[in-house]
Amino acid sequence: MATDRRRLHDDEIAAALAVLVGWQVVDGRLHREFVFANFIAAIDFIDRVAIHAEALNHHPNWSNVYKRVSVELWTHDLGGISALDLELAHKMNQVAEGV
Repeated sequence: MATDRRRLHDDEIAAALAVLVGWQVVDGRLHREFVFANFIAAIDFIDRVAIHAEALNHHPNWSNVYKRVSVELWTHDLGGISALDLELAHKMNQVAEGV
């Protein structure tokens, strides 16, 4: 689990995004939209990610419409993106890919 409890600098975020497939920064937050085969697959993704989010004690802002899950990640108490957000984004990518 990420132990670096500080807001990341723009260059650190840019370096992370170079290997973090599908994510971008929108309004100072990590953002990605996942698209699945159907509603059940989207909800399954949410269920599986929720276990990891709870273990990290770091909970995403997300919404689900049919087969789409839109996600925003940022560390509220730091007012920006931290290593914890990057860790959860990586985990979300792994879950979406079935890893």
